[in-house]
Amino acid sequence: MRLWLAGTVLLSLLLTMSNWAHFQTAPLIASLLFPYLVFPWFLVVMVLGVSPVSGSRAEALADGILSRPITRYEYLLATWAARVAVVVVPYLIVMMAFISVVSTVERPTVPEDTMTWYGITAALGVVGLVLVFQVSLAFLAGTVLRTPLFALVVLLAVWYPVNGVLDAFRLEEFSPITLSRTIPTLLRQPWREVEGSVPDEASDVEMEALARQAQSFLSVLAGGQPQRPVEVKPNFFDRDEFKDFSLTRVVLGYGIPTLAAIGLAMLCFCVRDL
Repeated sequence: MRLWLAGTVLLSLLLTMSNWAHFQTAPLIASLLFPYLVFPWFLVVMVLGVSPVSGSRAEALADGILSRPITRYEYLLATWAARVAVVVVPYLIVMMAFISVVSTVERPTVPEDTMTWYGITAALGVVGLVLVFQVSLAFLAGTVLRTPLFALVVLLAVWYPVNGVLDAFRLEEFSPITLSRTIPTLLRQPWREVEGSVPDEASDVEMEALARQAQSFLSVLAGGQPQRPVEVKPNFFDRDEFKDFSLTRVVLGYGIPTLAAIGLAMLCFCVRDL
């Protein structure tokens, strides 16, 4: 847990320092949450989740169950909950500290961002749910396959190809890669949409596009050649607007598989002989 805490603090500090003068607040926070959703903390979470009920731990687990006045379900749930706490608690401590600094300190080099407390809370909760899902999936793989190394290889061989396919269909409720791009939208989302609100003003990108169109039109009227449009390469977190983002779908998309993984792991362990 100490190594996990130190590693996430160091990486978050490096990401904050490198993007401090370039990203707005929402994309900056999304870049801090990206390692938890995609890489590299997926490996750490899987290692922590796959080991409690597999390999050499199986005999100690059996002795622990037989020497205590508790059921197998209670012991397995306690083991799973301990691994979830080891993963989620350092994540919440580090992210709450960095988000409070990023959202309160003024940065003159970047424009202001309209974030909400609801969006910050929802983003932290969604990423925490994905971490719980990853722990539960590793817990299930370790229980079924028994060998920790083999279970990790299977998880790595399945996890990223499946996420790549789901990301191609922009399914943020199933793919953490797509979900990482929706974090800025979620951070700016209010608790309730205000009815009859005035439409937002055009963004800087839209204003620049209109200016280029006007300049091209004037150059054509003057008898010259129209200027070639300048290709604007969007950032990773600005490729899609995700206006149809639904927090309910995301919670159900990761919550139901988490419950299913826990149930299957307990069923598999209890069916087998100790």
